[in-house]
Amino acid sequence: MQRFFHFLVWSLTSSATFVFIGILSFFGLNQSIFLSIVYGLASGAAVYIAGIWNARRLFLKKHELTGREYAYIKKNLEEARQKMVRLRKALFQAKSIQMFKQNAEMLRIVRRIYLLTKKEPKRFYQAERFFYQTLDSVVELTEKYAFLSSHPKKSKELSMSLSETRITLTELTKRLEEDLTQAMGDEIDELQFELDAAKHSLKK
Repeated sequence: MQRFFHFLVWSLTSSATFVFIGILSFFGLNQSIFLSIVYGLASGAAVYIAGIWNARRLFLKKHELTGREYAYIKKNLEEARQKMVRLRKALFQAKSIQMFKQNAEMLRIVRRIYLLTKKEPKRFYQAERFFYQTLDSVVELTEKYAFLSSHPKKSKELSMSLSETRITLTELTKRLEEDLTQAMGDEIDELQFELDAAKHSLKK
């Protein structure tokens, strides 16, 4: 949303610059229409590029990241987004209400960690286990379960495998909750501090 806002602001600013410089060149400096348009376009483009560059610089400064770090985090976020699409697809292939609810809960937590990191990229370092391990395991096992459960005839071995997969997914749901807690670490600490302060003031 913030990126779209910056794009909109600098698009409007560069358009206004194009019109102003174009008119100034044509009427004020007696340039030809062609040159006036060229000067206007060049000025508008320069304003737009400078504005976007400055917005990015301020964003990186705010989150205390280098350009290389942010590019790396964006790459991981894009990979996570693609895995979320796979997880959502597997969600609707669940054959039981119980598995549908469990998959929906996992997707909810995954999405929350993803959005939290997208909003505040530096949180990526607090949720590295999620991006490097947990998410992959969740997606692969959920897809595996969806595939195996689609078999019309289930042997004893297949039923056991499905049962083991359900148990593992339950454990992974708990790990996702831990990853979310880790990603929200400072917010939880701040909330606890505020709660302690409120309790202390009530005792007075």
